[in-house]
Amino acid sequence: MIGLDTNVLLRYLAQDDPVQSPRATEIITRRLTGEEPGFVSLVTIIELVWVLKSLYKRSRQEVASDIEMVLAADTLEVQNEQEVYYAVVALRNGTGSFEDALIGSLGIWRGCSVTLTFDEKAAQRLHGFGLV
Repeated sequence: MIGLDTNVLLRYLAQDDPVQSPRATEIITRRLTGEEPGFVSLVTIIELVWVLKSLYKRSRQEVASDIEMVLAADTLEVQNEQEVYYAVVALRNGTGSFEDALIGSLGIWRGCSVTLTFDEKAAQRLHGFGLV
């Protein structure tokens, strides 16, 4: 297995660099396989979402589609895939931020009875949160 940094996924999704984008596409579509996938950590996913939103100014729907593309790739293994998917659904539906939804879903995954927060919107809208 080979780990992938945010910039590789970003170049693959954005296709905005004449040198790096084709190299990223080659890695993800030809070099990696279902038997030898690329590993995408949660840190990489969070960083990717942040860059797509803040630097690329993509809408929440576009970011959700980008992350769904990563999740759907047979050549990629995403850490805590189910929890990332839950966060994508929350983002797409507008029930919360990707980051908050991921925090809540990881708490549930780990067996937390609740994730305490001062964020009233997260506590009201997202499963797994409780207001302090």
